[in-house]
Amino acid sequence: EHLSLSKLQAGVKAGTYLQGSFHISRDNYKEGNVIVSDMEKSVLVSGLLNLNRAVDGDVVAVKLLPREEWQRPSLVFQDVANADEEDDEDDEVKADDEEKSSTEAGSKSKGSGGADTQLDIRPTGKIVGIIKRNWRQYCGILRASNNKSGYNHLFIPAERKIPYIRLQTRQAELLSSQRIVVSIDNWPRHSKYPRGHFVRALGKIGDKDTENEVLLLEHDVPHQPFSQAVLSCLPSLPWTISEEEEKKRENLRHLAICSVDPPGCTDIDDALHCIKLENGNFQVGVHIADVSHFIRPATAIDNEAADRCTTVYLTDKRIDMVPELLSSNLCSLRCKVDRFAFSCIWEVTPEAKIVKTRFTKSIIKSQASLTYAEAQLRIDNASDTDDLAVSLRHLNALAKILKKGRIESGALTLASPEINFSLDNETHDPISVKAKQILETNSMVEEFMLLANISVAQHICEHFPQVAVLRRHPSPATSNYEPLVKAALSKGFALAVDSNKVLADSLEAARLPDHPFFNTLLRILATRCMMQALYFCSGSLPREEYYHYGLAAGIYTHFTSPIRRYSDLMVHRLLAVSINADTTFADLLDKHKIEKVCNRLNYRHKMAQYAGRASVALHTQLFFKNRITEEEGYVLSVRKNAVQILIPKYGLEAPLHLDNTIFTFTPSVPSADAGDVSLTIFDSVTVRVSLNDDDLQHQRLKLALISPKVKGFSVMSLSEAQKSLEPSAKRVCKT
Repeated sequence: EHLSLSKLQAGVKAGTYLQGSFHISRDNYKEGNVIVSDMEKSVLVSGLLNLNRAVDGDVVAVKLLPREEWQRPSLVFQDVANADEEDDEDDEVKADDEEKSSTEAGSKSKGSGGADTQLDIRPTGKIVGIIKRNWRQYCGILRASNNKSGYNHLFIPAERKIPYIRLQTRQAELLSSQRIVVSIDNWPRHSKYPRGHFVRALGKIGDKDTENEVLLLEHDVPHQPFSQAVLSCLPSLPWTISEEEEKKRENLRHLAICSVDPPGCTDIDDALHCIKLENGNFQVGVHIADVSHFIRPATAIDNEAADRCTTVYLTDKRIDMVPELLSSNLCSLRCKVDRFAFSCIWEVTPEAKIVKTRFTKSIIKSQASLTYAEAQLRIDNASDTDDLAVSLRHLNALAKILKKGRIESGALTLASPEINFSLDNETHDPISVKAKQILETNSMVEEFMLLANISVAQHICEHFPQVAVLRRHPSPATSNYEPLVKAALSKGFALAVDSNKVLADSLEAARLPDHPFFNTLLRILATRCMMQALYFCSGSLPREEYYHYGLAAGIYTHFTSPIRRYSDLMVHRLLAVSINADTTFADLLDKHKIEKVCNRLNYRHKMAQYAGRASVALHTQLFFKNRITEEEGYVLSVRKNAVQILIPKYGLEAPLHLDNTIFTFTPSVPSADAGDVSLTIFDSVTVRVSLNDDDLQHQRLKLALISPKVKGFSVMSLSEAQKSLEPSAKRVCKT
């Protein structure tokens, strides 16, 4: 039974209970964590009875168990899809043997690994009540009851972290082929599932537009067409520069400015130039689209951009923050046309030391819109000596010095698997996929964007110490690094994590000559230890908390992408007021309103990232539909019944499920052992990759082990399978 809200509040106040945000595990539906402010480690909650009908995102009250009952997180991969195959009308939760085995998994693992596993022990508790429900509408599919005349059915949410929902409907036959939306009504005390009701149908399962609609709704991405009120704020065409604007702005059309972006980019936020000065120094300019000229405060278009907060990039489409006339045309710094810019111009020495910085509203005329590859070719082609090529070479040389300086100061070079899809021109389905290629020019652009963001942050904070919109990256708690430290130690490397500088040095030193991908794997694991970077109002925190851990920057903001980020638009407005290029307004200087906007920015930014990843996952599934390949992969983690495999070629991860009658789990390593084969973290494997579409709601990649060979478990390679068919084929031909 949940305690009453008054008892919960009294208990929290007295310290009997802890209040926090509940998050269910993606790997084990019977386990979750309660994040409590001021606690370094979250509180582990294990077992359906202890989870006590909490739903992911709820604010809960948790009671800590005695210290001797604290556990380590379970090492069992447990998916609700595999656990709830039967459609039971009687869905009562019972403390049966299955429940006990789940709750005991952590405590058994705890003791079997020796002193080393004590690092993994977590404060453990049980949820005693719900302080605030965070229910929303959920997308998913209906699993109709086996009882054809019945009207009790199960709804399977698209989000794995949400429980199945019991639903009553007489439209099951019609809805079973549809993606639908459902709301939760209540969760009875003794029920395994909450109760809910049907809201609406979205479209046919598997339809591309329907699947995109699901992932946008699931991640709360505003994607409705822009209203007439918003569109009426746009300038009329043909657009021309007025004489008044010419007088107010610095004319930089004569400079050899160019943009460098990914292929197909139409929302070009930034462009650069570099010229050598007579004194031997360089003038370097970063020119950013002047979106604030077109979007004035408190207008319909400003309110819409403030709600959307960010452009969302899906694999096959883009959900713009501002209408296309601005994002891809009038604000976009396209080549050979006049555009308004907000320019940050430095004088720097050949050693990349800043001599002076200035900011100006300008008019530019980019000479070229280059891709990263095209810019790289111009840099590498020594016979290309025009102003643009020379500018790019200077920029590239200075960027290398800037990057070296950042790394020496403690900036982290981390890694995350990223991929590019090639899409069919008509269907927009993926026809090929490969890992993203990173060139010197990627780093060149990044370094000058970072430098501009830091320069602007310093300037606006100096002029507006209480209301500057900044971005910080908190230092991770030491406990965050425990999985990374343990993984590195398994290969003989003792990683130091006392600061970003010592971590960066430790990661750089951790290399294995016979395993060239090891260092990248280690950096991928390090990325997962990091905290989320956050927008904040400068007046809300003490100066020492402004620090950006990943960049080793004392102060930082976002200035360089105002077409696609509302944070940058706010920064532009502050910067413009500081140089007397624009007038201020009340909300710009209201600390409490800035704080609210920053909170919304953080939420929308996180959801946009998740939506982008979900789109990649969707297109990965589409790519592997009716396709089987064999690929090299690496073990990223080992659990009792599965190992997580990274396949670098596709930048994807998937579990390789193990047969526990063949494999023995050794938690102290950890390893999965079968005969003379031992699978441990960082090991290289060859796997067969295909799509498992048995579960319509949660289609996933299916991995089968090819090598190392494990008797009774490994499968043949595709070439071996083909050869095994050849003799029988020949016999058929002879007859």
